[in-house]
Amino acid sequence: MSLLQTAAALGRAAWAGIDPEGFFRRHAADRAPFTVLFPGLGEVLFFTTMDGARDVLTLPGALCRAPLPNPIEPVVGNNSLILLSGEAHRRARSVLAPPFRGELMRDYLDLIAEATEGEIAALRPGDQLLVGRAAQSITLDVVIRVVFGVTDDARRRQFSSVTTQLLRSGGAALMLVPWLRRNIAGHGPWARLVAFRTQLDDLLSEQIDERRRSGERGGDVLASILDATDDEGNSLTDEMLRDQLRTMLAAGHETSSTSLAWALHHIHRDDRVRTRVLDELATVDTPAELATLPYLAAVIQETLRIHPTVPIVLRRLTGPRTVAGVACAAGDVVGIALPALHVNPGLWTSPNTFAPERFLKERPSPFQYAPFGGGYRRCIGAAFALDELAVAIGTLMKRLDLAPVRRGRPPHAVARGIATKPSREITLKVIARR
Repeated sequence: MSLLQTAAALGRAAWAGIDPEGFFRRHAADRAPFTVLFPGLGEVLFFTTMDGARDVLTLPGALCRAPLPNPIEPVVGNNSLILLSGEAHRRARSVLAPPFRGELMRDYLDLIAEATEGEIAALRPGDQLLVGRAAQSITLDVVIRVVFGVTDDARRRQFSSVTTQLLRSGGAALMLVPWLRRNIAGHGPWARLVAFRTQLDDLLSEQIDERRRSGERGGDVLASILDATDDEGNSLTDEMLRDQLRTMLAAGHETSSTSLAWALHHIHRDDRVRTRVLDELATVDTPAELATLPYLAAVIQETLRIHPTVPIVLRRLTGPRTVAGVACAAGDVVGIALPALHVNPGLWTSPNTFAPERFLKERPSPFQYAPFGGGYRRCIGAAFALDELAVAIGTLMKRLDLAPVRRGRPPHAVARGIATKPSREITLKVIARR
């Protein structure tokens, strides 16, 4: 590859990293796959069709692995379920997945409503709701309570503060360009990230040790994981446990907060959607009922279609494989560009229009719509995330009458840490309390 070609390839990678939705949507109508060269990872062959998505998502574990290095590794750690492969991934997933079964997670719906109520309690007519900030606060508080069972306010604030600082320290450049991760005599962006990660690990170790010493077993995820073993009778080591808990704190909170912000943006941008959501909310009273509302669920699904918070799904092949008719070799990295797949005009009617009704009419194929990935690596928290979003949105809208502060050009998605986020704060005005 010539110097000019290399520069062009790196420019494409930078565009994909900074504006993933804009970059990948340009390929929505492409039938042929396209390549992007990522620093440290190498060339990735992206697919945007159902055939490509099917072949990538159904790859057997023996023929692929998580591609490394991964931009999120500095935050979640190399033992994270997201980064493990093969037998190590299977064993870790067998320990971590059971606590996230949908029927168990529904026990936390009242807690989600409580966290939402607490965040908006002080708002009065005339105030402005900073949607992104509120969404981050709500979802982080939920994760801290659900995963760790932390009820002490001071301890929750500690976890929240350190987690927020860790995620903010992982800027796009630091995450995407490995050679920037240098400690300069204890200073610089990398040193800050490492310091916050160490602080969070200290809090995690304290929580684990306290739970073991006391013998207390609550109904939270940590309690379930401490009691669990894989099919060979092995429990997670402390190092692996910290990495998995850090993944839940970071990845689970970041993705849900982003989806919550986007959903509220679209609801209040379209009076028709807002009115239909409010009419449906008026028919129920409890958090458990909020999680069953079909139109609200469709709004959330449509939000995840338009704005998949993790925009790419990647696999590194460990053996030769044909993907959507393309012969690939061992070592190749193949991927799905979700922003392109989700607005592919051959798969969706009016793909760039926010239309929740499409999810009431039919259920899309998992190879047409994959906001949580798929196959044996599908996100273990998917069911909980959907319930969390429904309860948070429903609780907030049943308590506050909101209106957009401005209806100008909408924000776009940009890379921020674990997930993509709106490029600017979404602001809604409080008209009244209900």
